Amino acid sequence: MINCYIIDDEQHAIDLLTGYVQRTPFLKLVGSTTEALDAIKVISNEKVDLVFLDIHMPSISGIDLLKIFNNHTKVVLTTAYSEYAMDGYEHDVVDYLLKPITYQRFLKAAQKTLNMFQTMYVSKGESSEKAEPEVNYLFVKSEHKGKQIKINFNDIDYIEGLKNYVAFHCDKEKILALLKMKDLEQSLPPRQFARIHNSFIISLNRIVSVDGNQVILRKPDQQTVALPIGITFKQPFFDMIKLNK
Repeated sequence: MINCYIIDDEQHAIDLLTGYVQRTPFLKLVGSTTEALDAIKVISNEKVDLVFLDIHMPSISGIDLLKIFNNHTKVVLTTAYSEYAMDGYEHDVVDYLLKPITYQRFLKAAQKTLNMFQTMYVSKGESSEKAEPEVNYLFVKSEHKGKQIKINFNDIDYIEGLKNYVAFHCDKEKILALLKMKDLEQSLPPRQFARIHNSFIISLNRIVSVDGNQVILRKPDQQTVALPIGITFKQPFFDMIKLNK
């Protein structure tokens, strides 16, 4: 479990991130504050693995806090200002989230942190059981207001973009979700999925063959489906196939 702390001078931003942490099974919120200076003692004296840190705050900036933390904890910066990205990465932040922050983008940063901790355990020769398993699902907003649907990555055959919606094709089931393809692509594990077209993301596990400018997939019911490869995605897709031979 990764212990998290949230620092932001706006309570609504803390509330949003708190909800995201609670939805992520390998994260645990141990505290939050709108007063940046109050966080210094807490983070120095308690076990905090990851801090979600705003940059623009009245008493002290997030960049200055980074210098004080001095790699004592992992940090994900949360800000509405893109111009501080280089400053953040110079201090080895894990990720840089631009507000407004979607859950899909948040989950990508959380997964990146988890991967870092797993790598640290392996390099130290410690049991990998100390690190939580990778997330193998996501929650998406359905077309019905207030409803969230859990989708397991292993159940997905392919994903189809439909303007402001996407359709998850899972065997004989088609699930519509209020989501953009770009945001969704960032939250999917790249070793399991590939975007082949503006309108299609496929499960690599379902590929049977590549025939010219089409990918042939086989679904669990043994039915096959042929999807087009877009010009923009053709070369990256074929490069990926070569690397995985």
